[in-house]
Amino acid sequence: MPSFSHIALLIHEWLSSHLNSTLTLTIEMVIAGVAVISLFAVLGLVLVIMERKVSAWMQIRLGPNRVGPRGMLQSLADTLKLLVKEGLTPSGADKFLFNLAPFIAMIIAMLLMAPIAFAKDFQLWDLNIGILYVSALSSVTVISILMAGWSSNNKFSLMGAMRSGAQIVSYELSAGLSALTIIVFTGSLQVSDIIRSQANGWWIFKGHIPALIAFITFIIAVTAETNRAPFDLAEAESELTAGFHTEYSGMKFALFFLAEYVNVFIACAIAATLFLGGWMPFHVGTWHAFNHVMDYIPSSIWFFGKTFFLIFIIMWFRWTFPRLRIDQLLNLEWKYLLPITMVNLLLTTAIVILGWHF
Repeated sequence: MPSFSHIALLIHEWLSSHLNSTLTLTIEMVIAGVAVISLFAVLGLVLVIMERKVSAWMQIRLGPNRVGPRGMLQSLADTLKLLVKEGLTPSGADKFLFNLAPFIAMIIAMLLMAPIAFAKDFQLWDLNIGILYVSALSSVTVISILMAGWSSNNKFSLMGAMRSGAQIVSYELSAGLSALTIIVFTGSLQVSDIIRSQANGWWIFKGHIPALIAFITFIIAVTAETNRAPFDLAEAESELTAGFHTEYSGMKFALFFLAEYVNVFIACAIAATLFLGGWMPFHVGTWHAFNHVMDYIPSSIWFFGKTFFLIFIIMWFRWTFPRLRIDQLLNLEWKYLLPITMVNLLLTTAIVILGWHF
């Protein structure tokens, strides 16, 4: 069975043999862009139906069960509905910013895909500051949300956007410090280096208690960053109708909706890369026979399996915890998570200097 890297190599060799280097690079970039857009479309369809089926399972009910086998085509029907709906722009809105905001949200999500290693030797851009790139770019998402809330000329939209801004800026600190814990262990910001450092064991196991604390705080922080329940104050239906995208309809609403789910996928992919070895199989020290068996499972299966497991956990949060008030949300970050992650980072630094990790 050919791997992703073999397919990419075959395409590159065929293009190189028929075209000059400039055209080859241009066509390869176009193919990469189309592949990312296609992945977005598939992720949107899969994650929406997964969300609805997981919530149904948690509440002991069926969920979607009409469209397609066991309701599996329900998200496709919803997509077709959004495609044909009219996109309205409020009369008092700033039309340029109102229409631009959902595209910025999607563009940022697409750019965040670049450093993620989906399989062995299959990565769009293995830059040497991969984790810093993701951290810096993900914080820009708040601009699209503030833009949408302000330009809608709606008090509910503006209030939702302001809440989201405070939330994302706050929890970005804990997410960054938690990621920094693994960077201290590996000594590199490059995604490929972080994955290779876990060849003899994932950091969540061989990083001792600091890695486990960092993993828990990272999952909590990215759940808040992506505006997922119980941190969904930016779009609290009982208070703010639909928050910052109250005035959006049709495909502009669909872009925000899709960007949220893709951001959840990206956050879980980064968590899987940092703490669970990314595409790296489960290896245990010198257990060569066991490690050899694990190597038979394709690297892409390992990556997507870990990522969707973490997505399931984030969906589980939604049906387990009640929504926090805005003061509780900010107290959790500034009084608890931030001090814990700072102390944990100091502890990690001491462990690395003393050489106490595996």
